[in-house]
Amino acid sequence: MKELYEIIIIGAGPAGLTAGLYGSRSNLRTLIIEKGLPGGQLLNTEIIEDYTGFEHVTGIELAQKMEAHARKFGVEIKTGEEVKSIRRSGDLFEVTTDESAYRAITIVATAGGTAQKLGVVGEEEFAGRGVSYCAVCDGAFFNGQVITVVGGGDAAVEEANYLTRFGSKVYLVHRRNEFRAQKILQDQLFQNPKIEVIWDTVVEEIKGDREVDRVLFKNLKTGDTREHPTQGVFIFIGFKPNTYFLDDHPAHDESGHLITNDRMETNVPGLFAAGDLRAQLVRQITNAVGDATVAALAAEKYITHLKHKGLKE
Repeated sequence: MKELYEIIIIGAGPAGLTAGLYGSRSNLRTLIIEKGLPGGQLLNTEIIEDYTGFEHVTGIELAQKMEAHARKFGVEIKTGEEVKSIRRSGDLFEVTTDESAYRAITIVATAGGTAQKLGVVGEEEFAGRGVSYCAVCDGAFFNGQVITVVGGGDAAVEEANYLTRFGSKVYLVHRRNEFRAQKILQDQLFQNPKIEVIWDTVVEEIKGDREVDRVLFKNLKTGDTREHPTQGVFIFIGFKPNTYFLDDHPAHDESGHLITNDRMETNVPGLFAAGDLRAQLVRQITNAVGDATVAALAAEKYITHLKHKGLKE
């Protein structure tokens, strides 16, 4: 018989760890399954200054604190195990991973997202050889070199600022003539003398021999193309929500983010969502934690109601 948990949480980022804390504090048998290490995107973020109570904290430190806090209340965390499918059977869910299988009364999906690709020639070829999706991971490899950042949201602007620690020059390429990023991040960027913004432009191709040495730009207003020397291309154009393991195809928006009500319930009974894979206006640590708090407490009420009327396996 597969092990039965009252809550299984998919992903151990800020949302997953918070859901785990509240689930275990409610004396529910709670399991978090994480294919990597606890922390999620926190592990790819050097400094955090916008999480209440921490004026300045490293991503790794905050991840460790969140994990320790969740474990204090008894949550079980399985790492290095990837969820392959989640299927509803009766009142329960069957969760299959690459190593095992479990049953759960409720699921809280907090698996975040995967970096979106540009989809241009040379991107796959030069991945790890000049093309990167993580400034903290790879920035130091480009010390004294020319770096090109692609994107216009918070991540692109923030990471462009960060990469000036290493690059001799950082170019930020954006397909529009204004950023979507927070105003405070834009102000920091425009005040940084090592950054130059290239507006209304897209990357058409990434080129090089063994490693990246140039990119092909196209101006969307004029149609003109030109080659631009660079040794590093950092791509921050968004994340695709990780919902591939859900067999029931819950309601989602055009980008694939799960649609929930104010209790974080999807249209699949017993399936809750929190954090970056949920359809919402902003995606910050603070709202991921808030989502997860609601999801875990709503799951507890759902479980109590289901047990009261009689659980059907």
